[in-house]
Amino acid sequence: MTNVTTMDGFLLVGFSDDQELQICYALLFLGIYLLALMGNFTIIIITILDQSLQSPMYYFLRHLSLLDLSFISVTVPQSIDNSLTHNGYVSYGQCVLQIFFFTSFAWIEMAILTVMSYDRYAAICLPLRYEIIMCPTSCKWIVIAAWLSGSISGTLYTAATFSITFCRAKIIHQFFCDVPQLAKLSCAHDYFRVIGASACMAVMAFICFVFIIVSYIHIFSTVLRIRSAEGQSKVFSTCLPHLFVVSFYLSTGSFAYLKPTSDSPTASDLVVSVFYTVIPPVLNPVIYSLRNEALKGAVRKLLLQGVFTRRKAFFSYC
Repeated sequence: MTNVTTMDGFLLVGFSDDQELQICYALLFLGIYLLALMGNFTIIIITILDQSLQSPMYYFLRHLSLLDLSFISVTVPQSIDNSLTHNGYVSYGQCVLQIFFFTSFAWIEMAILTVMSYDRYAAICLPLRYEIIMCPTSCKWIVIAAWLSGSISGTLYTAATFSITFCRAKIIHQFFCDVPQLAKLSCAHDYFRVIGASACMAVMAFICFVFIIVSYIHIFSTVLRIRSAEGQSKVFSTCLPHLFVVSFYLSTGSFAYLKPTSDSPTASDLVVSVFYTVIPPVLNPVIYSLRNEALKGAVRKLLLQGVFTRRKAFFSYC
């Protein structure tokens, strides 16, 4: 225990101490990670190559997929490596970088989801002004602002987190460096900066959530006035997936960070952390593609072109 308290880094306990179970968890995480890579890379590629998917909605979706790739890559590869090597140690620097990138990408994703709701509001409620509001220059500056705000938020949150003094054994009952778990290791009343930073980010996230809800109230009130069933279906096919992604992302993240941390973590704490760190990057490509005919058509076209190219190469070789 003395060695654990005085060591420079931290010890991630993860899901289990059993080596066979660790390998099972590593293989499960590897499969989930590969699915996330495949799904998000597919969306990025088709929104770049397909000329029919060059609208602002797909531009923001491309950045959301890039964020999902980055978000899941912050935690899952490290967890897989720890499980396969049976070594949960992470250095102080690794933990700092993990919290910085995790917080930054989480905030950027929240910002992009908010912008995507405004994009749908402008397209449906203000169609005559849509091309002016969401011109290419505006979209680029909006994305740049989102990435810059995420970097600033990540820097401030990370600085607040590691300004505390760690007095307890540096054991983190998680598969990654989680801020609530780190706050438990601090000396008495030494984590008020973390609480302040968390409260600030929670307020900003709540403002974004209110903005999204107001946008969708206007969207649905406009959609219900559309007499065409086909028109309503087309609007719902682009709006409902986004609303589901926002709800799932905020509900799981809020539950994990607002729930009081206990001194004896349970399996449910780990399950909740998986739901807001690992599951969204895997589900988002599926959710956005499920009812979006344009995306499904672009994927089919990309696959058919690949098959045709391979056949042509084979016959030319023969």
